[in-house]
Amino acid sequence: MLPPVGLEGLEPSWSRLITATDADGVERTWHVLDNRVAEPTLTVLCVHGNPTWSYLWRGMLAGAPPDVRVIAVDHLDMGYSDRTGTLRRLQQRVDDLSAVSAALDVTGPVVTVAHDWGGPISLGWAAQHRPQLAGIVLMNTAVYQPEGSPAPRLIRLARSKPILDQLCVRTRGFIEGTLRLTKRRVSKSVRTAYHAPYHGASRRQAIGAFVADIPLEPDHPSQSVLEAIASELDDMADVPALLLWGSADPVFSDLYLHDLQRRLPRAVVHRFPNASHLLPEEVDVSAPVFEWIADRGGPSEPADRDRLQRPQLWHEIDRRRGDGELAVVEMDGTTPERSITFAELAADVSRVAAGLAAHGVAKGERVALLVPPGIDLTVCLYACWRLGAVVVIADAGLGARGLTQAMKSAAPSYLIGVRRALAAARSFGWPGKRISVDPLGSTQARFFGVEASLDDVRERGGAAATPEPPEDEDVAAVVFTSGATGPAKGVVYRHHQAQAARDAIAAMYDVERDDKLVAAFGPFALFGAGLGITSVMPDMDVTSPGTLEATALASAVAAVDATLVFASPAALKNLVATAGELTPSQRAALAGVRLVMSAGAPVPAQLLREVSRVIPNAELHTPYGMTEALAVADIGLVELDEVGEGEGVCVGHTVAGVEVAISPLDDFGNPAEQLTTEPEIVGEVCIRAPQTKERYDKLWMTQQASAQPEGWHRSGDVGRLDTEGRLWIEGRLIHIITAPTGVVTPVGIEHAAQSIPGVTQAAAVGVGPTGTQQVIVVAVLDDPGRRAGLADLDLADRIRDAVRCDVAAVLAVPALPVDRRHNSKIDRSRVSAWAESVLAGKRIGRI
Repeated sequence: MLPPVGLEGLEPSWSRLITATDADGVERTWHVLDNRVAEPTLTVLCVHGNPTWSYLWRGMLAGAPPDVRVIAVDHLDMGYSDRTGTLRRLQQRVDDLSAVSAALDVTGPVVTVAHDWGGPISLGWAAQHRPQLAGIVLMNTAVYQPEGSPAPRLIRLARSKPILDQLCVRTRGFIEGTLRLTKRRVSKSVRTAYHAPYHGASRRQAIGAFVADIPLEPDHPSQSVLEAIASELDDMADVPALLLWGSADPVFSDLYLHDLQRRLPRAVVHRFPNASHLLPEEVDVSAPVFEWIADRGGPSEPADRDRLQRPQLWHEIDRRRGDGELAVVEMDGTTPERSITFAELAADVSRVAAGLAAHGVAKGERVALLVPPGIDLTVCLYACWRLGAVVVIADAGLGARGLTQAMKSAAPSYLIGVRRALAAARSFGWPGKRISVDPLGSTQARFFGVEASLDDVRERGGAAATPEPPEDEDVAAVVFTSGATGPAKGVVYRHHQAQAARDAIAAMYDVERDDKLVAAFGPFALFGAGLGITSVMPDMDVTSPGTLEATALASAVAAVDATLVFASPAALKNLVATAGELTPSQRAALAGVRLVMSAGAPVPAQLLREVSRVIPNAELHTPYGMTEALAVADIGLVELDEVGEGEGVCVGHTVAGVEVAISPLDDFGNPAEQLTTEPEIVGEVCIRAPQTKERYDKLWMTQQASAQPEGWHRSGDVGRLDTEGRLWIEGRLIHIITAPTGVVTPVGIEHAAQSIPGVTQAAAVGVGPTGTQQVIVVAVLDDPGRRAGLADLDLADRIRDAVRCDVAAVLAVPALPVDRRHNSKIDRSRVSAWAESVLAGKRIGRI
């Protein structure tokens, strides 16, 4: 029986019926999809789960290269294959797949691709055909129920006797429920196609049987078979593997992904945070699969990009082991609350490193540090690095949802946190054995699921040997981006890359041992001890940099006679706004600062000029970098004034050891493959440097796109090099405007609009179809009571006169949405959607 003609996306010529003899000696007929490549260089064997059919893989056939044969099989009693009337358990389905592949004369190298319970079946086939096996692709599946965790609730529910027959056989409930396991609704025509082979209870018997064959009990008939398949994965550890995962899956959660990663150590992973169980219906999986197939023979070892021998990350702490000078100071209002000397810090780092190792933390294991910047974070960070653990760092500014996504993505083995973090870990089910920074009573410890406190770790470390240090090639950290332009991404750094970042910062600003740092920007607070200088955290909400007040900064400076200040643009803005509250002694303290650095978002020169009136003797600099590549370029206020205004923000010359090139944009905003260093060409900014990331964590597709050409990092920023070799940033690639006249970048427009008196902030966005977008300026006015809507004509005319392109409309709002880490990066995508809605005549609501 063949599928009816007209099913969406299904080419009738792919369908064929294949007759073969099963393991019981009975002749059976299978329906398969086959693109029938005559002399393939490779065969891709696609295996569906329950209750889908080979239709799931139509995109794989449509997207196949001309020399690749793609076969998608309907299991017997499923799809359009024979209805045998038999109960076919896991081993029989593996044997069935072998029978039909032999009948199809699949003799060359094979990559298996499977989803759901097709995963164990495909892996059973792979174990039987090891000489042919060229690769494994798995999507939202499982081969083992990790100990201590219950089977998925939906499976347990569907498999219960009162529900199974009614849900899976008598009605279409199980099929319809599966089609709803997507974050985006499946179209009616696609739902119709999935239901097509299953009209009537007699054609749905195998759906119920498939569910019943899921081994949830140790004596289940298929339990030993599943265990054998799982153990056979050990023999396939050297096989290239790709794991594509919808991380919002309520059936096969990340728990099963992590189990497969342990079993397939060569696997590369891409998690789709906004996709669920039925991944091939939410994502074009053919593109990554065939790209991976082409790439799977590539080098698996890290690229030899930087072999300069550098001191270890904790070197400066060790060097000052006998030094009584303050290393880290925490402020409480205007006075120091806690402090630790370098001698105390060095001893504590060694003690905690030994204690963590004694507690069970092994080299290479991930440890999430959910601790505010300060002494405890410094100790835990360098202790983890000293023992070779991989620290997971995610900003509290991501919020509960963002942190949950980050923790589930990174999957730390251990989690060190303050009470608030431990409460969130318990509430949201964050992974990792828990260690409390604060001493807890037994009741609290049980409530939070805490195994030990940091003091317990210290006590164990006092009698334990310090472990052997890691190698420079070992992974040091997974640091999450701010999430300002989408879900936060985990960025992997090896030790030598983190060392290079530290050294670049030290060289860029001539950091000396006598310098002392006020770190008013959380991520930068991590570097103070590693640079061998005193660092102090001002009294502020680290999740909201705009809360930094001038008096708090001045008190922090005075506490250690600080010479360096690092703060985000939002923090500097509030510093200027609250400068009137400074006392004469606080102003005198600020006069001792030699350098102010601000980064995280474009920093207007006018803001730096205003800061210079508060911190009069400091050089004011704006380093350019990102989570993926720290310390790329730098410019000071003096040079900014010499350069003058232009399209975008001048971020200066690259620092020593950094290369920058431009990937030119076409008229639709697409960057080219080739790079150029020719001046005044606008395109994506690409970076090559010793301190560039190793990769994105579990985002293989994102990493592949960002690392072209090999060894470079595509930043996602749009900019240009001027005739003097300085780099200008004009916006983000995802925020460019594709007008009829060509590509328009937003930052220059925004700065021009912000130069108008009464405009405190502006966003330039595009509205309309790609290639014909109109430029819209959305301005924040110095009028707290101003409601959102069209700007008055006078303001609109003044903004149009100031900018260098046609502006279709000017809207006014009380505030713009910004990221939580920097309080500075505007969410232009959100502003664009709001502006389009307003201009379409819809209700004017909040952005």
